[in-house]
Amino acid sequence: MDHFAGLDVSVKETSICIVDETGRIVREVKVASEPQALLKVLGNQAYRFKRVGLEAGPLSQWLFSALAEAGLPAVCVETRHMQAVLKAQINKTDRNDARGIAQMIRAGLYRPVHVKTLRSQKLRMLLTHRKLLQSKAIAIENDLRGTLRNFGLKVGMVGKARFEARIQELVENFPDLGVLVEPLLVVRRALREQIVLLHRRLLAIVREDEVCQRLMTTPGVGPVVALTYRATVDVPARFRKSKSVGAVFGLTCSKYQSGEIDWSMLHSKKWSWLKAWAMQIARRRGMQKAIVALARRLAVIMHRIWVDGTEFRWTREVAAA
Repeated sequence: MDHFAGLDVSVKETSICIVDETGRIVREVKVASEPQALLKVLGNQAYRFKRVGLEAGPLSQWLFSALAEAGLPAVCVETRHMQAVLKAQINKTDRNDARGIAQMIRAGLYRPVHVKTLRSQKLRMLLTHRKLLQSKAIAIENDLRGTLRNFGLKVGMVGKARFEARIQELVENFPDLGVLVEPLLVVRRALREQIVLLHRRLLAIVREDEVCQRLMTTPGVGPVVALTYRATVDVPARFRKSKSVGAVFGLTCSKYQSGEIDWSMLHSKKWSWLKAWAMQIARRRGMQKAIVALARRLAVIMHRIWVDGTEFRWTREVAAA
């Protein structure tokens, strides 16, 4: 007889409900939210699991990976859809939620969520931390610019390499201000040093990654965008059609709509059929809509490059061949 399990996961404990194919509850238990504790229950040979469901959340990637590695048919369920079903319960408890999840999993009333591989999770962590340090460094620079302007000290146009020297130059004759800006300069210096280290790590990964190298043959796609795309898509086979990827990136990924790819391509001197296509849209419907359309088209093209093992084709003639 087939069995189904529902896991209501919290930070400390997880409520487990196991039901059979008729919906009868076979076992209920609460264990620590640790892979070993879950596997001690779910690894019982008396159960023949068809699906083991857990809600997407902070611990879901970690626990899902452990369950899948142990050979259990784990399913990560979309949070909003699950909450919409579970809110019909009169008494909301962890135990009742586990029961509801188990029954949803048994009846197939769920929307699965793709759980990224550990490699993609690590790449995403690298990209996120790099971006976080960049934002903090920029925030410090903007604060220094703004506060010094109050005293008539204008930083002006200066690059990252010259920024600290420029600040010190401005406050040279104002020792009281120099004491106030020095801590921020020290923190900024440390942030910039760590950003460089993370960026070098990023470049080293991209150099060794064959997929990223092919993605970078696309105009406007550099190491950061290529690795971001790789980490976001994770497993290209999860999209049955490349157009599905285009919709995801074109509508939700700020990396693409911010102009990091699109702006550089639209203003690049190097011609390609893709740039010509985007410029036609810009003339007819405006630059903003052209950027969104180009983001979607780029995501589709990059997906095909990944799946087919090809490189970007600069002309229609080559593409047709």
